[in-house]
Amino acid sequence: MTTTVTEFEVHDIRFPTSEQFDGSDAMNPDPDYSAAYVVIRTGDGAEGHGFCFTIGRGNDIAAAAIEALRPHVVGRPAPTTPTALAALHTELTHDSQLRWLGPEKGVIHMAAGAVVNAAWDLAARGAGLPVWEYLAAMTPEELVSLVDFRYLTDALTREEALALLRAAEPGRAERAERLRAQGYPAYTTSPGWLGYSDEKLVRLAKEAVADGFGQIKLKVGGDIDDDIRRMRLARAAVGPSVRIAVDANQRWEVDDAVRWMTALAPYQPYWIEEPTSPDDILGHAAVRAGQPVKVATGEHAANRVVFKQLLQAEAVDFVQIDAARVSGVNENLAILLLAAKYGVPVCPHAGGVGLCELVQHLAMFDYVAVSGSWDGRVIEYVDHLHEHFTDPAVIVSGRYAAPRAPGFSARMLPESIAAHRYPEGPVWRARRTAQEVTP
Repeated sequence: MTTTVTEFEVHDIRFPTSEQFDGSDAMNPDPDYSAAYVVIRTGDGAEGHGFCFTIGRGNDIAAAAIEALRPHVVGRPAPTTPTALAALHTELTHDSQLRWLGPEKGVIHMAAGAVVNAAWDLAARGAGLPVWEYLAAMTPEELVSLVDFRYLTDALTREEALALLRAAEPGRAERAERLRAQGYPAYTTSPGWLGYSDEKLVRLAKEAVADGFGQIKLKVGGDIDDDIRRMRLARAAVGPSVRIAVDANQRWEVDDAVRWMTALAPYQPYWIEEPTSPDDILGHAAVRAGQPVKVATGEHAANRVVFKQLLQAEAVDFVQIDAARVSGVNENLAILLLAAKYGVPVCPHAGGVGLCELVQHLAMFDYVAVSGSWDGRVIEYVDHLHEHFTDPAVIVSGRYAAPRAPGFSARMLPESIAAHRYPEGPVWRARRTAQEVTP
């Protein structure tokens, strides 16, 4: 018997992370990690949770965009099969009027991703599986049916995608068991926020190595002399064998990126992330060709077409998917298939509230059923705000433990939602009161 979606809740949830400079970088000095959060419920009491990530102001706009998608969900059959999940994704991203606000980019596209991810959470919970296992149990034909191949066929056809998935079928069970036993490689950004003091950077870098991480990341792009000093301190703290990635968060012109990274190169940065505008495909290619450090990007790439062109132009060495930037699981599956076709490792972005929880599933599914490899691959980890989730990401000796609980690990604790709802939640009321009494 088919159940129907009866409820659709949207919440503006914000955390005051700017108070400690958590998440600070050259482009975003004062982020308040936030989630435009959606809950869908069915008539039989089942729930699906999803969200898109922002950094404070504008989270209300993202929440309003999610609310605009209500008519596509409420009163409809709950999407609990691959066919239904594909149909929901198509309906949300093909809305003939809403897509004018994109098309397939920006806040309305992120809102679609939040709803799509909530549907995947609902479906996987109903199947009693974590999303990574739920996906990995599907046939190649079912997986291909989830993908929108519009605008991709000059780079990846449906037949090529099917061949890639069929080639990865042997060994699925063994890789899944290895994943459960060993976890997935991670790196941490927690030492490297730009607002942290040198002393805090060094202390956290040393702690990261002691915790088993083989890679850390530093934010760069504020001042070149400061970045050289911080890179020198970090390299001394972690030693020569630990990788140090750097992230400019779109700060530079192409020539600036080449000059800056040439200056940092003696300290052996592993990659430069987002060296310039996320829309500048040829700019990324020029940065990659103009200096010795590998290039990574993707957290702000608007859709699968941008990823397609980055790969076609040989502009990146690492693809950085984001679970809450494009239109959810379905579009990320398309990007994983593109990366597999071009042989480029996927190293997901997870610098934000709930992003670690979500994207671990996509990377683990990629390992089990798409690329079949974790060589050269790591998932970002930041040690912030996991305590607000019912099934938080778990790190053991520098690796993500494979989630065992059903769903997408997206569900926030009810008390965290109530406390951090903006602007009426008690956390935000207390903050306004403190600001009013401060002379």
